[in-house]
Amino acid sequence: METNERNKEMQDSLQDLLQKNYDAEKGFKQVMEKAENSQLKSWMQKQATQRSQFANEIDGELRKLNVEPKESGSTAGSAHRVWIDVKTALSFDKDESILEECIRGEKASVSEYEETLNKSFFSPGVKSMLTEQKNKVQNSLSAVKRLEDLVD
Repeated sequence: METNERNKEMQDSLQDLLQKNYDAEKGFKQVMEKAENSQLKSWMQKQATQRSQFANEIDGELRKLNVEPKESGSTAGSAHRVWIDVKTALSFDKDESILEECIRGEKASVSEYEETLNKSFFSPGVKSMLTEQKNKVQNSLSAVKRLEDLVD
């Protein structure tokens, strides 16, 4: 693969992760308002803040590459938030439904990071940053699974 092609692929991968972190941040903020359990709300606030931090880190890496970072999430992310709204509105146990969606979203996020990290075109610094972000998402997935016991 040529250098220009690798650079373009790296930039596209970073832009995708940037958008997914915007989506996750918005999603956590949105469902946090619907949650009833205070520990669940607190966890979601922490996740929204963390995803904002991840987006800022990725934004910084894109700017170092002289690439204009995308400024908003994806259409798919908006559609997912609408689905959560519908599911939550129809659910008898809102917190449990919200938790199910959070777990599903966090698992998808870990997979996206793993898929992105399997590409070999990242500098060691970027690869390290993305690995650290993925590990934090995995840790939050463990934490949300523990919250399931509190909500049940």
